[in-house]
Amino acid sequence: MHETDPSPTAERVRAALRSVIDPEAGMNIVDLGLVYGIEADAGGVRVALTMTSPTCPMGDLILDEARQAVAAVLPADCALAVDLVWEPPWGPERMSETARAHFGWGD
Repeated sequence: MHETDPSPTAERVRAALRSVIDPEAGMNIVDLGLVYGIEADAGGVRVALTMTSPTCPMGDLILDEARQAVAAVLPADCALAVDLVWEPPWGPERMSETARAHFGWGD
């Protein structure tokens, strides 16, 4: 039986990012809507993340944990860039239904 393909995929990266918890919100950054984009191909992976506000005190911690989580599922020679972006501004509408329900913002 062949080993699973180690090539980076957006799905694999997104799954890894679900392990990164925003300590203030107590929820993963994917469900919080902080992951704005994932580009993955044989050349490497680029992740665009935002924070709930530019003054987020946990920003550096979240970025470091995101880098570590993604790097752990990539081949050793795979390039990785995690970019902090501010456009468009984050808003609660970016959250998953699960996250909105968790915070009592569901319909």
